[in-house]
Amino acid sequence: MKWNRFTIETTTEAEDLVAATLAEAGVQGVEIQDKQPLTQEECREMFVDLAPEGLEDDGVAYVSFYLDAQEDNREILERVEEALRELKSFTDIGPASIASSQTEDRDWINNWKEYFHQFYVDDILIVPSWERPRETKPGTMLLHMDPGTAFGTGMHETTQLCIRQIKKYIQPGVRMLDVGTGSGILGMVGCKLGAAYVLGTDLDPCAASAVAENLQANALEDAGFEMIIGNILDDEKVQERAGQAPFDLVTANILADVLVPLAPVIVRYMKPGAICILSGILDVKEAEVRQAAEQAGMEVVETAAQGEWVSLTARKR
Repeated sequence: MKWNRFTIETTTEAEDLVAATLAEAGVQGVEIQDKQPLTQEECREMFVDLAPEGLEDDGVAYVSFYLDAQEDNREILERVEEALRELKSFTDIGPASIASSQTEDRDWINNWKEYFHQFYVDDILIVPSWERPRETKPGTMLLHMDPGTAFGTGMHETTQLCIRQIKKYIQPGVRMLDVGTGSGILGMVGCKLGAAYVLGTDLDPCAASAVAENLQANALEDAGFEMIIGNILDDEKVQERAGQAPFDLVTANILADVLVPLAPVIVRYMKPGAICILSGILDVKEAEVRQAAEQAGMEVVETAAQGEWVSLTARKR
């Protein structure tokens, strides 16, 4: 089987943002090539003592994705091109040119697994399904994760920001709504921290199987996590399900351009005083998302940052 390979030239600063945007456009998995040296934390996560020596970082990155050569790729390429044009309008992502080539059959969906190893987010040890967990200290929360082709390993800064805010604001017995649930990682953290019910929504049909498998891996099948495919912005089925009872806690780890129209919608499903954690926000877009949250009837009570990414925690007035 042959694959069409499409490679986007971007910058090392923007590579994560480009990858996240491709996921929003429907791309299932990317490869990133750059010359950035590994940090000490990355060395620890990959179980190496010293970062491999290489060429000096030149600021250039290449983000590649693969599409079946036997299928018509025009529709998804148009979505990708439109998404890149929109990104370039508000931040520097380099040339964002797309080069195409063809490659022979390869297990590109699973190749990334060699780089995903167990790691800590504070006192939570996130372990991929293909690894045995290392010995843990008392009080460590163990979370088994296999995102499949859905977004959400927990390694990305935006997910870690959400996890830390969930830990800070969740209360036992809460009802939680996770918009753009992906692999279900945030909802499962909520379940393990005492949420009585979690509703996860996502546009990607792959998220349903990823969530089901991760719930089983964590023995959370009966923890009250419900998954529904659809867009809460305009899907009546999703809106009806979300509207059955108000939520105490809402999480949305998406992108700023989605969070802006999302804010006035999700606030309808929140109790007065409920907490909303918004993440996936590039620092240059923070003010725009903050304004949307405040205009929707929320008060921003905390801002957290990791790298160039920001999360806003808001309370419904």
